[in-house]
Amino acid sequence: MTSSAPDTATDASGHRSRLRRRLIELGPEALLDHELIEYLLALAIPRRDTKPMARKLLAEFGGLGALLSADAEALARHGATEGVIAALKIAEASALRLLRTKITERPILSDWQALRDYLHADMAHRPIERVRVLHLNTKNMLIRDELMSEGSIDQAAVHIREVIKRAIDLGSAALILVHNHPSGDPQPSRQDIALTKELIAAAKPLGIAIHDHIIVGTSGQASLRAMGLM
Repeated sequence: MTSSAPDTATDASGHRSRLRRRLIELGPEALLDHELIEYLLALAIPRRDTKPMARKLLAEFGGLGALLSADAEALARHGATEGVIAALKIAEASALRLLRTKITERPILSDWQALRDYLHADMAHRPIERVRVLHLNTKNMLIRDELMSEGSIDQAAVHIREVIKRAIDLGSAALILVHNHPSGDPQPSRQDIALTKELIAAAKPLGIAIHDHIIVGTSGQASLRAMGLM
């Protein structure tokens, strides 16, 4: 006697085939966030219906950006296997490299939005505070993007002397300081403003310009220069 129950693997395969056709024929906007993750996970778990897992992970991490930015340990705690973690991390790495290309091929100050997009993708959803310094040459081309420190959930140490020393070593003509607020609110603190002024004072005698201090949060970004705070 044959069973009339559907073949789960066959159903999942047919569903993924339909997703694939929509993606190829209509482009990435044709798929919802959970469908993108669902198809991505299917590459790591080919014979399993990945829709429930995709929806679960998106709900637990709070959205696509937060999920792709999550570290491996956090993903593993939520049941992701090594293959699933690798699939998510390769998607994140590909997205960041695409955005990074846009800021390395032209002077940064000529396309500020491209820089904002890159920084948001890389830093907005980080659960801990990190500080990075963008080193620019005399034509405002990016010569180095360096992580200077990584701290607790709400604080990362920045040593002005180390920032300046690194700028001298690289021959940087200008710097852009960037850090994130894990709280999501990008508004600068008194400490952020004081740090910026200290950096400007230390860099000025050496002929190194400080173009901006950008703070990144999930709700947006704050530019201390645009706010008249430097």
